[in-house]
Amino acid sequence: MGVRLTEAALPHLPDTMASPAYDRSRVTPGIVHIGVGNFHRAHQALAIDRLLNQGDAMDWGIRGVALLPSDERLARRMQEQDGLYTLVEKSPDGTWDYRVIGSILDVLFAPDDTSTVIEAMADPRIRIVSLTITEGGYNFDRLTGAFMLNTPDVAADLVPGAIPHTVFGVVCAALQLRRERGIAPFTVMSCDNIQHNGDVARQMFTTFAEVLDPTLGEWVHREVSFPNSMVDRITPVTTDADIEAVSAAMGVEDECPVVCEPFFQWVVEDTFPLGRPAWEKAGVQVTSDVAPYEKMKLRLLNASHQGLCYFGHLAGYDLVHEAMQWPELRIFLRRFMDEEETPTLDPVPGVDLDAYKTELIDRFSNPEVRDTVARLCAESSDRIPKWLLPAVRDRLSQDGDVRLSAAIVASWARYAEGTDEVGGIITVVDPLKDELVPIAQRQHDEPTAFIDNRKLFGDLVDDPRFREPYVATLGRLHRDGARATVAWLVQEGTTS
Repeated sequence: MGVRLTEAALPHLPDTMASPAYDRSRVTPGIVHIGVGNFHRAHQALAIDRLLNQGDAMDWGIRGVALLPSDERLARRMQEQDGLYTLVEKSPDGTWDYRVIGSILDVLFAPDDTSTVIEAMADPRIRIVSLTITEGGYNFDRLTGAFMLNTPDVAADLVPGAIPHTVFGVVCAALQLRRERGIAPFTVMSCDNIQHNGDVARQMFTTFAEVLDPTLGEWVHREVSFPNSMVDRITPVTTDADIEAVSAAMGVEDECPVVCEPFFQWVVEDTFPLGRPAWEKAGVQVTSDVAPYEKMKLRLLNASHQGLCYFGHLAGYDLVHEAMQWPELRIFLRRFMDEEETPTLDPVPGVDLDAYKTELIDRFSNPEVRDTVARLCAESSDRIPKWLLPAVRDRLSQDGDVRLSAAIVASWARYAEGTDEVGGIITVVDPLKDELVPIAQRQHDEPTAFIDNRKLFGDLVDDPRFREPYVATLGRLHRDGARATVAWLVQEGTTS
């Protein structure tokens, strides 16, 4: 292995590579971020780096926290690289734009010493604790939305005197310290793909705090701000080929680069009692109401990803851009966005929805990003109830058609059987895999078995406007396969 990307290696990078133009030793922390994966490093860390390169935000450096044991490999690599990594924006024309990001000052691995993480957040200089902990990390019931107090990890953190391990336990322990020391609470900012993510975070953290200590819960409810936010940037898993290509181009070994598309949109609700970075100088939209933007993104981008991935996987595609070369799938996705998602959206200030949808199709088709269909298929039981089903219920309340949405759920159910159309094994990655796969495998004989699961789908199985197109699509998938089914779906006026 050659020279590693570290602070000492920065002067030796090629002149064509953008790198921190600021003295990192003079940057002090203002943010602790939990979950320093690719998504965070492609948006929030980039925005702070942009400000630092402008001479701003010198007191808004980021301390990263890797909370889970599964995060250890990335945490160690980031520690070895002094928090540095390369962000590569891949354009459809084959252009790769490289930038070394220096805004993450260090990374703490919580299992090493949880108390160090708690003290880091209790530091008076920290004014924001931000989160990318995935859609499933908020620990709420998929149907009721209530915080689940009886999950093993949460229950363990609520035992008096326990050393906390969950995000709820660690954050609330830090807030408790600040309260005891007379330090104003930090803002908790969710950046995950959940509608009203700040409101959801408020409910989950406040509920945990109330059970842990009612006086703390009352203080959190009264004093802590939980702004809503929306992030839109396709950021695939980094591959070994990416690592090799980036290291070759940089002339140093970078073990944790991030690749992403050029598109960048981050919208933040402006509720930060202790202040915030001047994000608007870094291409961020700061607004009083994030809701229209997040609903647009979740229902057009994220739900369309689900519309693409199961059909695409069943049809034999591995990469998203390759699936987008399937003409009928492109038509299906655009009709899904136009006919079933757009009627449920609120007006979005400054956004041309037709242009946004056209751009989405182009973004999905970017051959340089090489996003995988498997990534989009993962964690479906956390994603479908948050990204797709709310719009289904809105459409039904409007007495609108949900045929294409029901078809997407059917494609998930078919995928969840765990075998593809030629008998190959599908590796289902889902927190409810052990429950859902056996149910899906019964549906040849019980066509509604999957949507009979009321924990996920509520009473949708009782509504013929959803149930009938679902059953029809599932039957077609079993009988004719994904390609013929999608062709059938896009034929105007076709019935089962």
